[in-house]
Amino acid sequence: MSKLKNTIFTGAGVAIITPFTNNTVDYDALGKLIDFQIANKTDAIVICGTTGEASTLTDEEHREAIKYTVERSAGRVPVIAGTGSNDTDYAIDLSKYACEVGVDGLLLVTPYYNKATPKGLIKSFLAVADATDKPIILYNVPSRTGCNITLPVYKELAKHERIVATKEASGNISAIAELVAECGDALDIYSGNDDQIVPILSLGAKGVISVLSNVMPKETHDICQLYFDGKVKESCELQLKLLDLINNLFIEVNPIPAKTACAMMGFCSEEMRLPLCEMDDANRAKLAASMKKHGLI
Repeated sequence: MSKLKNTIFTGAGVAIITPFTNNTVDYDALGKLIDFQIANKTDAIVICGTTGEASTLTDEEHREAIKYTVERSAGRVPVIAGTGSNDTDYAIDLSKYACEVGVDGLLLVTPYYNKATPKGLIKSFLAVADATDKPIILYNVPSRTGCNITLPVYKELAKHERIVATKEASGNISAIAELVAECGDALDIYSGNDDQIVPILSLGAKGVISVLSNVMPKETHDICQLYFDGKVKESCELQLKLLDLINNLFIEVNPIPAKTACAMMGFCSEEMRLPLCEMDDANRAKLAASMKKHGLI
């Protein structure tokens, strides 16, 4: 399988949080986070993904956050907008808007709640790809959506010139190996799990879309860069060194710990939107201990 493909980025892209103050998006805090990320070697910014609480943003907020991120980033790194939905028409409208305001790529999650048959999944993704003009990263996270992208679906979608990559957060290394074996250079792979960066890089992945990068962008970038530079042992050692923090950033459902960690570092408030809420005290203590260990607080 071969096609001319546009690789959006290599390395570590941050799945950035969306800061809130008084139940509104705090753009001052978001701007500081974007600048911190770029100053510390993040390779791309993914706005309005799962970690960005996209599911509780209003349509107006979703659009404004994308536009703001493009403008604040000012071409310094690629910006990828989460524009997927379980309503394909809405995903098309939002994706068109993101393209109009200058994103470098789109992140399309599988339809959630209503799910889709394999045929419906293909038709939905192709409808968005046909209606837009920027490269697309698929997002496979069946633990959240109840919908898995199987190998036959991937093989069909990889034929489209604008469907260039997938963020694989299934946790299934064997399935990812089969995907690489069957689709090869037709589809870039990004790890969707921070505890699997090096194993998935070893299968030929281009990098990671990372939660860890919210607090340690340079180190997450370095895990990837060391691997690309042939320093596999050093890359693996760095990932293992950070494993306690990686695990504690998922001690409660993402992005609760990530936003709490950013707040501990002084970037933003801890405010989240229900049904997400503040961390359990015992879990907060574990997260804080990891952050202190790694010199973040």
